[in-house]
Amino acid sequence: MKQKDEKNQSQSDRALKIIPVTLLVFALCGLSFYLGGIFCSEKSLLEGKIVQELSKAVSSPEYSAENALQIKPVTFSECSIDYQDYTPCTDPRRWKKYGYRRLTFLERHCPPLYERKECLVPPPVGYKPPIRWPKSRKECWYRNVPYDWINKQKSNQNWLKKKGEKFLFPGGGTMFPKGVGAYVNLMQDLIPEMRDGTVRTAIDTGCGVASWGGDLLDRGILTLSLAPRDNHEAQVQFALERGIPAILGVISTQRLPFPSSSFDMAHCSRCLIPWTEFGGIYLLEVHRILRPGGFWVLSGPPINYEHRYQGWNTTIEEQRAALEKLQDLLTSMCFTVYATHDDIAVWQKSSDIGCYEKLTGPDVYPATCDDSIEQDAAWYTPLRPCVTSPRQKLKRSSVGSLPKWPQRLNIAPERISDVPGGSGNALKRDDSNWKVRAQHYKKILPAIGTDKIRNVMDMNTVYGGLAAALIDDPLWVMNVVSSYSANTLPVVFDRGLVGTYHDWCEAFSTYPRTYDLLHLDGLFAAESHRCHMKYVLLEMDRILRPEGHALIRESSYFMDAIETIAKGMRWNCHKEDTENSGENEKILVCQKTLWYASSTNSTR
Repeated sequence: MKQKDEKNQSQSDRALKIIPVTLLVFALCGLSFYLGGIFCSEKSLLEGKIVQELSKAVSSPEYSAENALQIKPVTFSECSIDYQDYTPCTDPRRWKKYGYRRLTFLERHCPPLYERKECLVPPPVGYKPPIRWPKSRKECWYRNVPYDWINKQKSNQNWLKKKGEKFLFPGGGTMFPKGVGAYVNLMQDLIPEMRDGTVRTAIDTGCGVASWGGDLLDRGILTLSLAPRDNHEAQVQFALERGIPAILGVISTQRLPFPSSSFDMAHCSRCLIPWTEFGGIYLLEVHRILRPGGFWVLSGPPINYEHRYQGWNTTIEEQRAALEKLQDLLTSMCFTVYATHDDIAVWQKSSDIGCYEKLTGPDVYPATCDDSIEQDAAWYTPLRPCVTSPRQKLKRSSVGSLPKWPQRLNIAPERISDVPGGSGNALKRDDSNWKVRAQHYKKILPAIGTDKIRNVMDMNTVYGGLAAALIDDPLWVMNVVSSYSANTLPVVFDRGLVGTYHDWCEAFSTYPRTYDLLHLDGLFAAESHRCHMKYVLLEMDRILRPEGHALIRESSYFMDAIETIAKGMRWNCHKEDTENSGENEKILVCQKTLWYASSTNSTR
């Protein structure tokens, strides 16, 4: 799952050579969390042992309360108001440094350490606490996302409308002028599996303002909306402001940060992705993340070209040729036509291993991927011009073979056996543990389960246990699996949840002020050998909504230092016992305050 970065790897190698194998120095490794951190790109076996020993050290009585990590009080200045929508790793200010071919500039390009901001990102002028779910699905405050480019450019398509101090979302779109409800009704007629729990997870590429994903929530389908960072449209920001799952991303030269066979359905409604260009490599990536038996839905060019081509500034001959090329490409990837009607066409990814065996010849394109290419490698991993073949040993991981939703949430998936120590019993224990924890969380943070909390992130999940424990509450959870930890994300998706790979030494792929609750469990103990605590907390402040909360479950060793930094970020925090009332681990309950930028105290 992890990819080598030669520069960072050399730093890691040098660091590992100077670390004596003693308990005292393991504890001192925690000091690196706030002194600078050691950045590397691939764990060796030795590094893994060091992390285990460090975790034991900082959770032992000797290094818990009496010898807790202490740092001096710190305060952070305000960033310039120009940074109100700052996305560090997809910053338009840096686009000119990268190539425009295949939209490379829209991919993740994180700033080096010396360029990292150490200031607090301010909200826009006039920002208000977001409208609460489910009302937020239909409206949001204009001042929270003060961009009306879409309103002006798409006014005839009813994406959104500005009315007074609010944006309203009528549910329109380029390819569904009668409204998103009618569009999805037609889609369900074509794909009956969308009605009975067979289809649970979906991805919407080029999501607009995420009306499609928002409509599917009421139908039991959890959709992750995807769109790139841009200067004007702020599509993902609108989606998250509405309370709809979304993440910044683009299919360009790197794989999307999801494992193979993640989604039951993928959707593109005139998303303008050139599917047949560059050898069909973009469609190959959709094929990789779509599970066998999954559905790919396309509306827009060249579908229904006979009736639409005149509005696309093209000729009927050009669109006919484009459709034929697309059909040939899909067939070569083991897709078959499932259903078509009006503007919607549906293909199904084959789960028949026989089809993929035909793609092994020397002159076949695209050929099946070599066994040495890890299907789930998806963190800064280049796109590969090959077809990922279904794994023959997996008999119950295709669409139609998985248990239907909601039963699949509580049944151990086949792929849990790929996780070290993973098993059905391990999943049951984990779920039981998180049910107890979730009840305790609701006692110390009563806002959980109310309309005050909608967008939740579990920053370092294992099997999605917290999300499963909160499944009946009016919220959704972004399950984040560290790119340096065991690859448990396939299990999260197989359970019918959504998530992403991420490295918390970098900024997350989202806009500021997009989550109501951030939860982490032992993240600082696990990552203290690599990441600077200050930068992780500043990133949490960036993505947390004003008046949002953070639940920081951590070794007592780190608690005082975390609380000191949190105070410097203008958070209000208090310590709570865990559900077991142990001394080696505590929970820091924090709330981010709502403040506005001052003209006299800001930095760029």
